[in-house]
Amino acid sequence: MVDLTKYRNIGIFAHVDAGKTTTTERILKLTGKIHKTGEVHDGAATTDFMDQEAERGITIQSAATTCFWDDHRLNIIDTPGHVDFTVEVYRSLKVLDGGVGVFCGSGGVEPQSETNWRYANESEVARLIFVNKLDRLGADFYRVVEQVKNVLGANPLVMTLPIGTEDDFVGVVDVLNQKAYVWDDSGLPENYEVTDIPAELADKAAEYREMLIETAVEQDDDLMEKYLEGEEPSLEEIKRCIRKGTNELAFFPTFCGSAFKNKGIQLVLDAVVDYLPAPTEVKPQPLTDEEGNETGEVATVSAEEPLRALAFKIMDDRFGALTFIRIYSGKMTKGMTVLNSATGKTERIGRMVEMHADERTELDSAQAGDILAVIGMKNVQTGHTLCDTNNPCTLEPMVFPEPVISIAVAPKDKGASEKLGVALGKMIAEDPSFQVETDQDSGETILKGMGELHLDIKVDILKRTHGVELTVGKPQVAYRETITQRIEDSYTHKKQSGGSGQFGKIDYIIEPSEQGEGFVFESTVVGGNVPKEFWPAIEKGFKGMMGEGVLAGYPVLDVKVTLFDGAFHAVDSSAVAFEIAAKGAYRQSVPKAGAQLLEPIMKVDVFTPEDHVGDVIGDLNRRRGMIGGQEAGPTGVRIKGDVPLSEMFGYIGHLRTMTSGRGQFSMEFSHYAPCPQNVAEQVIAEAKERNEKK
Repeated sequence: MVDLTKYRNIGIFAHVDAGKTTTTERILKLTGKIHKTGEVHDGAATTDFMDQEAERGITIQSAATTCFWDDHRLNIIDTPGHVDFTVEVYRSLKVLDGGVGVFCGSGGVEPQSETNWRYANESEVARLIFVNKLDRLGADFYRVVEQVKNVLGANPLVMTLPIGTEDDFVGVVDVLNQKAYVWDDSGLPENYEVTDIPAELADKAAEYREMLIETAVEQDDDLMEKYLEGEEPSLEEIKRCIRKGTNELAFFPTFCGSAFKNKGIQLVLDAVVDYLPAPTEVKPQPLTDEEGNETGEVATVSAEEPLRALAFKIMDDRFGALTFIRIYSGKMTKGMTVLNSATGKTERIGRMVEMHADERTELDSAQAGDILAVIGMKNVQTGHTLCDTNNPCTLEPMVFPEPVISIAVAPKDKGASEKLGVALGKMIAEDPSFQVETDQDSGETILKGMGELHLDIKVDILKRTHGVELTVGKPQVAYRETITQRIEDSYTHKKQSGGSGQFGKIDYIIEPSEQGEGFVFESTVVGGNVPKEFWPAIEKGFKGMMGEGVLAGYPVLDVKVTLFDGAFHAVDSSAVAFEIAAKGAYRQSVPKAGAQLLEPIMKVDVFTPEDHVGDVIGDLNRRRGMIGGQEAGPTGVRIKGDVPLSEMFGYIGHLRTMTSGRGQFSMEFSHYAPCPQNVAEQVIAEAKERNEKK
């Protein structure tokens, strides 16, 4: 049996360029997992193994790796920092027990660190803080600590202090043990010596130690009493209190160093082992029913329980589809059959592997607390629960944000169109925030994603990884049409040409129906002027015409047709005749009924720091937005409102410029509303131009 108390499942997350991937590289080097460290700026980092990651120097996918420190097993996930890939951070935090938040010593708390911190708070993940890049120009450890308090509303517990700044940064003071760790200039992580604290830092170190102990003993009333009476707790007791406070999110142990220069990483690794929770110490995952409501049961982390595991990521590589799984309880062995509670189907576990970025080690079995990948699972998607066939259950599912931007793409030739379908299928399985649909009106393939960079990378992956050459179009808006007036009218369809003719006369009212009701048909004919058997044909005729409006050819919404009279011919009337009559009636009456163009309105939620609220609201008003309200939070303000979709293209770029890169937004479809005259005229003119080209 593996001792679960020796496991640590941790994620490393931060803003773009704060040094997450470099920190991960140093941890792997220190733990003996790799022998040569790769640098991000050379495109050689272990966990950045996609072409696009190496080129752009950013992390796009979260990568998993396992290493050992002080006889503890660390499962580490390096996550992306860019806002368009937050879904990767979100799903990684979902399956981790602890995290290391990396902040840049000169950049401080940046927008994406705020978002990730918010996600981690929602997922209740215990964290350490590592203030990195203290060798950089303008780095200031104490300023970053203040920002953590003020911007994130968090309580940092300072565990190390920097010795020297910028180019003179040589090491750190261990506040708890009152020792200095000083590295030499070789750049090797193991070349350090433990010395006494430099004289100029002695008072500061003593002051921070007192603050540390005061904060820690608040976790234990007996120790606090003794401390107030002048008795200092032992090192073991202090560490126990720090561990308790960290796991209850009362405070976050804060370290400093320079990952690039290999300084200060050992102390962070020691802290991961000492203070972050083992899988058994974390609040167990709640189980839910099919509707997603909690049942009150939880997945206790133990190898003795029935199997419960969550598929949190799917990745396609040269060996086939890899499904990343976190096992919460029970055991998983090669060849066993498990139930996928989302589909109700069983899956056989084929090859199981432990991942080290894109390399792998074969496994025969795994158990509660493990993070591993299974090769070749057919119908498993992100967020699905895998469980024991005799004990079905569902773990709390993942909720992904809706895409906010879409582009139309078309393959350049027939060969590419076949490849496109297969490639898109794989990419949707890998990334739940990426969606694809076919536009019924134009037949184009529409790609939807979280931002312009997100879609840019997707198109790049299609071209490079899957060899599909695409033509990328401009984003399009799906307009609709309706009518505004009530019209009473009559139409007769009469055709006589040798043999039996066609005859159908209808008297009808066309009027707007309630918003959202769609097409409504009713008949009030009495006395058999239009026999009952012809009513469905009349309804079918009107309904068939609703797909194309009279203004710009967009589908028509919310129209009510009432048939109140008419006439028929005993020989010449037929269902077809009445259907043709209804179509003619539509063409005759709808142009007279005050046709109107409708545009999609989006429910927009913008998050911005307080000092930019005025700019953001002014900008939304210029985009014809209706502001619905504001909510202030510890890290900024959320502004909600309704804005036409056509005004939201390219918005993320404007928002980031206005808010110095700290703003974010999400939007989803709300309803259709009438277009202003000037917008409608432009859309109708464009539609006419398109039709003429056809």
